[in-house]
Amino acid sequence: MTPIILVDDQPIANFITKKLLEIEGYKENVKDYTDALSAFENIKAEASAIIFLDLNMPVMSGWDFLEEMKKFGLSHKTIILSSSTSELDIEKAKQYPCVIDYVVKPLNKMKFNKISSYLKAG
Repeated sequence: MTPIILVDDQPIANFITKKLLEIEGYKENVKDYTDALSAFENIKAEASAIIFLDLNMPVMSGWDFLEEMKKFGLSHKTIILSSSTSELDIEKAKQYPCVIDYVVKPLNKMKFNKISSYLKAG
């Protein structure tokens, strides 16, 4: 199973996403990080992964994270999971080929159903 990486500086956001993933049968190979720098160091070792990425984080924002991925040639499928409803953010996210969807927090069952095909495809 393709690893699923959760990157959000809010532990409760990661908890909610992880619980929903568990309920939907994704209990194994899910890692969560509240520090984007640590997450980035760890994804460099993954051949492939699906990343749930927050945008507004201290030290390394989601945008910084995406730029580093580009710099290192990483193309892990990334789902933006952000509280931002800004059309500017949504349009900016489309500029990154690795971003496969943009979901406004919190993740819930209905939103999860919309993106579940990405998880099955790996």
